[in-house]
Amino acid sequence: LQVRKYYRILLPALLFVDLIESWVTSLGMDTAVEPHAGAIIPPQSVPPTRAEEFLLMPSPLICQRAKPFLVTMVTSAPANQRARQAIRETWGGEVKVRGLRVVTLFMVGAASDPRLAKLLIEEARERGDLVQGRFLDTYSNLTLKTLSMLGWARRFCPQAHFMAKVDDDVLFNPGALLHFLNRSQNPYEQGDLYLGRVHLHVAPDRDPGSKHYLPSGAYPRPVFPDYCSGTAYVLSRSALLKVSLAASASPLSTPLPPEDVFVGLCARAAGVRPSHCPLFSGGPGVPYGRCCYQAMVSVHHVPPREMLHYWADAQTSKPCSWLSQRASLGFCKVRAMLGY
Repeated sequence: LQVRKYYRILLPALLFVDLIESWVTSLGMDTAVEPHAGAIIPPQSVPPTRAEEFLLMPSPLICQRAKPFLVTMVTSAPANQRARQAIRETWGGEVKVRGLRVVTLFMVGAASDPRLAKLLIEEARERGDLVQGRFLDTYSNLTLKTLSMLGWARRFCPQAHFMAKVDDDVLFNPGALLHFLNRSQNPYEQGDLYLGRVHLHVAPDRDPGSKHYLPSGAYPRPVFPDYCSGTAYVLSRSALLKVSLAASASPLSTPLPPEDVFVGLCARAAGVRPSHCPLFSGGPGVPYGRCCYQAMVSVHHVPPREMLHYWADAQTSKPCSWLSQRASLGFCKVRAMLGY
């Protein structure tokens, strides 16, 4: 009887784990939208992004011929060619999802190795999907990479309804994203949407030995505003414009905050609030489950080989029933929390 009682509690919790997670997260979220005084300068008159700011670009017509509903910008390192190819052969190869046009592009910086720089030029010529900013591609320049990405999307894909930023070790599911947007409201009327896995009350790293070190001179406040994990997040067209202009107008301190924190600061300055979606995995990986991966929008820490296998299995198999998907999603999340 006692076991049966526990099952009655556990089963609904597994089926609705994402709703429970969203509710708990919403309780801790900061609902204020006014900017942090002195943290970010409000958008002023910002000059348009110019093509000269980029070393490599796809055709400017990529977003003009058939205006995409979703543009996904994948941040990638020059050497990560295998990761880019795996994405092209899986979710990035999709051109229409649920009848809507989607475009996937890769954002990289300049390579310090001349051989690698030459390979990037060849890849760009062959694939036509690379955007290369005029900065050295290093960990410390990740925030500059995001600035370039936002500026490029704002300038060259202004009519896309949504832009997704995704890391190249993330399995992204455009179909699950569009299903979520359709379910929540009219996908064409999202307002200022900044969607992802929201981090709450994160304190700056004050350890000088850490790669995330941020001295109080660069950011004096004890906690960052709420922000979406940089592994994957989505901006609606109006949110992209506001966040991008705020980013362009902001003073670039040294060192810069981590890129996802920086976007959160710019969003706060622009009056754009983050929205939590439990279907984004954020930092932790999620153990593979076919029905779970059909439901998730993004899963982090997926190497190229596994990405090819997981995508083929999850997308070519028969769609899971609502009950199977909910139960699998619950088990995946519990296993992720337990580290299995």
